[in-house]
Amino acid sequence: MKLDKLKNKTLIHGDLGIWAVFLLLCAISLIEVYSASSRMTFASGAYWDPIMQHGAFMLMGIFIAWLVHLVPCNYFKLFCTIGMFVSLFLLIAVLAIGQKTNDAGRWISIGFIRFQPSEIAKLSLVGFSCFILSSLRDEKGASMTALKIVGLTAFITLLLIFTENASTAFIIAIVLFGICFYAQVNRKILIGLMLIGTLGIGSIFAFAYAIPEKTLDEWSASSGILHRVPTWVHRITDKQERPEDPRMFKPQENPQKAYAKVAIATSNIIGRGPGNSRQRDFIPQAFSDFIYAIIIEELGFLGAVVVLGLYLVLMYRSMRIAQKCKALFPSYLVMGLALMIVVQAMMNMAVAVGAFPVTGQPLPLVSRGGTSLFITCTYIGMILSVSHTAKRKPEYENQ
Repeated sequence: MKLDKLKNKTLIHGDLGIWAVFLLLCAISLIEVYSASSRMTFASGAYWDPIMQHGAFMLMGIFIAWLVHLVPCNYFKLFCTIGMFVSLFLLIAVLAIGQKTNDAGRWISIGFIRFQPSEIAKLSLVGFSCFILSSLRDEKGASMTALKIVGLTAFITLLLIFTENASTAFIIAIVLFGICFYAQVNRKILIGLMLIGTLGIGSIFAFAYAIPEKTLDEWSASSGILHRVPTWVHRITDKQERPEDPRMFKPQENPQKAYAKVAIATSNIIGRGPGNSRQRDFIPQAFSDFIYAIIIEELGFLGAVVVLGLYLVLMYRSMRIAQKCKALFPSYLVMGLALMIVVQAMMNMAVAVGAFPVTGQPLPLVSRGGTSLFITCTYIGMILSVSHTAKRKPEYENQ
């Protein structure tokens, strides 16, 4: 009895493994973002401003996670349903009034607040899909009605996101497939989705290699819906010429990929040590999209494995939490949120090491950012909420 009272008086609840991973990634972020922000500090002359801003955002994110983890998980059904309608409205709005960054119109500004509607849509769509799949069921699992609702909502959302942020749409599609697989959707439907996805990816690659460069130049010069296609094609085909003599290579033509590879190659396995990166001065997005390359350069192979391992631990602990849930919704929700974080992390790391085309996806909880950081902290808060407010199966009640 005394132990229960003591637990109720603590400021944090839920799975301690998730808390540990969360705070460790935040700590790594503070160190590496400070190191990787040299270009920003050199340009502004304010050496402490980037890390002070990121530190403030990180504290706000931790507070958001703490606040959300106190909310009973059943409330997330309502929040995600409302969020789904709001995010669809915002996604339509961003196509009309969105502000561009790096030639992509993904942002909406309201006063001093600037955010990406696609991040809100990711969270809302996952939660809404879990709610529908867990609520509308028959003796075989998720009903056809549930699949139709989820399919239609996902199609509209992904279509709105795809034109300006194809990589985010791709991640969401993978996560939704994972949720459907976990929810034991009919195997024939899953196989059909896999075939459609495979054919779709194959068609995209065939299109990228077949389209004439002249057509791409015309689309690039336009401001229409196809203006992002040339960027996607060049990232897929990677047509940067490589001369036979390495000394003639021009890394400035694709500095992110080129200097990221240099950073990894010069890490010498053991790394240069925290704060000693050299390539951070040459990689435009060293503090965001390519921060994993800076981590490898400074912390070496061990640092790379530790960061990768933290995301895998997050996935494992989330699977354990989902396994213990008595109700379906919290179980599906935890798996969906964990998949969203881990799939995005794996994609970011694959891009940094040159195993995947450049996507512009930040490393969750590590890269410098605003909307992405806050939404990811919300994911963590929701996972923690499920871990301590969801009813457990009888065999796990005393754990």
